[in-house]
Amino acid sequence: MLNFLIGLFVGVGVAYLAYRASSLNRSGALTAAVLGTIVFGLGGGGWALVMLTFFISSSLLSKFFRAKKAGTEGDFAKGSNRDAWQVLANGGVAGAAALLYFLLKRCLPNGEPLSVLWVAFAASLAGANADTWGTELGVLNPRPPVLLTTLRHVPQGTSGGVSLLGTLAALAGSALVSGMAVWAAWMGWAPARAVPLWKVFAAVTAGGLLGSLVDSLLGATLQAIYFCPNCEKLTEKHPQHTCGAQTLHQRGLAWLNNDWVNFICTLSAALAGVSLFLLF
Repeated sequence: MLNFLIGLFVGVGVAYLAYRASSLNRSGALTAAVLGTIVFGLGGGGWALVMLTFFISSSLLSKFFRAKKAGTEGDFAKGSNRDAWQVLANGGVAGAAALLYFLLKRCLPNGEPLSVLWVAFAASLAGANADTWGTELGVLNPRPPVLLTTLRHVPQGTSGGVSLLGTLAALAGSALVSGMAVWAAWMGWAPARAVPLWKVFAAVTAGGLLGSLVDSLLGATLQAIYFCPNCEKLTEKHPQHTCGAQTLHQRGLAWLNNDWVNFICTLSAALAGVSLFLLF
C-alpha cells in the first residue's frame, strides 16, 4: 500500500509539472497521472526510472527543436503539448506490462517469465523514444528525408519520411531507454537480474528501433492523410486545417490517425523486443 501511495504522489507530481511546462494539456496530464500511478506504484522504482527517461528526454527534445519544426508542425503533428490519446498511445502498452507484472509477480518466479514483461515494458518505451528522437533530430539532416516505401525525397515532417540522421537518432533514443532498463535490472530494481543483461539491452534496443520503422512504414502507406484545398498542403489534421479550411481525405485508412500509428509502434516494439529476447 505504501508503494502505491508513493507511486500516486510521484505520478501526480510529474504530471502536474509536465502540465505546468506545457508538455501536457489538461487531459494529457490527468491520463499521465493515472498511468504514472500504475507504473510507479505497481511496478516500482526501476519501472519509474525507465518511463521517466522516455518522458523527460522526449519532452526536452520536442521543446528544444520546436522552432525547427515551426514550418511543418501545423501540417504533420499534434505538437509538443500532448493530450490524453497521445499519452495512451505512447505509454499504454508500458502501463499494461506493469499491471501484468504486479498481478503475476506473486505466482511466477523472478526469472525469465517476469523478465519477458520487463523487456516488453522497456521495448515499448524504447520504441516511443526512438520515434520521438528520430522525428525531432531528423529535421537537422542536411538533405530532405526520403519516403520509406519509394526512397523519393519528400518535405520535412512528411509521415513515413526517413533520413540517415533521423534513423541514427532513433537508434540512440532506443539505446538510452534500453541502457536505463539494464541499469535498473542490474541494481535489482527490475525482474531481469537473473538473465544475461546483454540480452535485455540487445532485445530492447533492436525492438525499439524496429517499432519506429513500423511507425514510418505505416506513415508512408496506411496512415490517414488529408489535403487542405486552401493551403494546397497535405496534412494529418482533420476535419479542419490550421487555417480553418475543411480538409479532404487523400489516402490511407480514415481511422488510422497518428495516435493509432504511435500505439502500433509501441506494441510492435514490445512484441519485437520479446521475440528477440526469447530467440537469443
